[in-house]
Amino acid sequence: MSELEAGVEIDEEVFEPGDSRFTVIRLSLTAALGGFLFGYDSAVINGAVKAITAHFSTSAGVLGFVVASSLLGAAAGALGCGRVAERYGRLPAMRVAAVLFLIGAVGSGLASSLVMLVVFRVIGGVAVGVASVIAPTYIAEIAPARIRGRLGSLQQLAIVTGIFLALLADYALETAAGGSEKTLGLGLEAWRWMFLAMVVPALLYGGLAFTIPESPRYLVAKQRLDEARIVLRRVLGNIDLGAKVAQIKETLQREGRPSMRDLRGPRFGLLPIVWVGIALSVFQQFVGINVIFYYSSVLWQAAGFTESDSLSITVITGAVNVVTTLVAIASIDRFGRKPLLIIGSIGMAITLGTLAVVFGTATLKGGMPVLTGVAKPVALIAANVYVFAFGMSWGPVVWVLLGESFPNRIRAAALSLAAGAQWVANWVVTTSFPPLKDAGLGLAYGIYTTFAVLSLLFVLKFIRETKGVELEDMPGDEPVDVS
Repeated sequence: MSELEAGVEIDEEVFEPGDSRFTVIRLSLTAALGGFLFGYDSAVINGAVKAITAHFSTSAGVLGFVVASSLLGAAAGALGCGRVAERYGRLPAMRVAAVLFLIGAVGSGLASSLVMLVVFRVIGGVAVGVASVIAPTYIAEIAPARIRGRLGSLQQLAIVTGIFLALLADYALETAAGGSEKTLGLGLEAWRWMFLAMVVPALLYGGLAFTIPESPRYLVAKQRLDEARIVLRRVLGNIDLGAKVAQIKETLQREGRPSMRDLRGPRFGLLPIVWVGIALSVFQQFVGINVIFYYSSVLWQAAGFTESDSLSITVITGAVNVVTTLVAIASIDRFGRKPLLIIGSIGMAITLGTLAVVFGTATLKGGMPVLTGVAKPVALIAANVYVFAFGMSWGPVVWVLLGESFPNRIRAAALSLAAGAQWVANWVVTTSFPPLKDAGLGLAYGIYTTFAVLSLLFVLKFIRETKGVELEDMPGDEPVDVS
């Protein structure tokens, strides 16, 4: 009897034919906690930007690098996670991420210099990168096909919930202290507590990562077949376990450990499906969504709002993001992935175009646009509808597609590469925004509008529907259907 088999009692009467939904939802929620920390760590800098600028006397270019420094770590974490996940398992990767989240939170909150702040933001970023790969990988590998879209969307729900609570914490701490740069407690400024608050969910994530089983696909790949059958029974119920294990083994195709070499293809050095994953990741970032969550408080202040009002607007935007993700969860397995992406691209193109016009035609004061009259509500409505369009489409759907589109043999490695590309794209957008803001917000939003239009054309031509398809039936080596 295997170690896992000895530690887990399987009561056949608990399971009805088909999937065991309570079990698979619980396991998915635990994995998605990494997404919560991913969202919190990514967005918490929003409320601290003004204080960091004043405390360390940073220029626009340096500020952009500081804000984006965690994204460099995220790219490294994402690229390195595939190898760790394939060699040691999905759970060890989660536990490493939890430790790095903890170190990054404490170090960023107590940083005594700009260099130290960047170092610990990079460490936290590595954790973000690992979480961005391991959560969708794990969820896709334990989820039944007919609810995999909804379960995969839990990753995005966790991300946007983390973003919302980070923005809410920023607002609460700034309000309690009377300013993000003011001392709040223990001699520490409010902006430092914004980072330190992440300690609690980091500890929770690390603890819960010891309570869930390893991915059955990983266990089959490592020839730990008894353990794989136990986990499959827990998440799929009374199925033909022998047939399911044989199906998984068949798709793995060869003995040995998968590696980045498996991603090579005849066209431009990579398999077509890998290029599609990379392009999805890049478009998700190049529409400028993280400008809203990293810089919105500064952006709205530049448009004439107070710091407190700007943070209030940002919290409302975060709440909109959570609600729209719930819409996506309810609809992704009904309508499919591709239709949601199409609707989202159209909505983003319209709203970003509106923002480009509003900011591009606004009156300048000190080189920055100041919104007056009807321009203010139009900009607020357009920004929140834009978040709605993204949140019900490109936000959750990209993570679902990255988790499920790749065949078993290359899933972790391919997702690692695609997520790495996503973080590099995120870094480009984040570092370029402060200079673009100084050059003109109309220009910045015009660029994001262009990429929203291009994302629509890309989806129409290259994305195929994966709704209801078993992971073992996902094609991966043949050319992408562009018909």
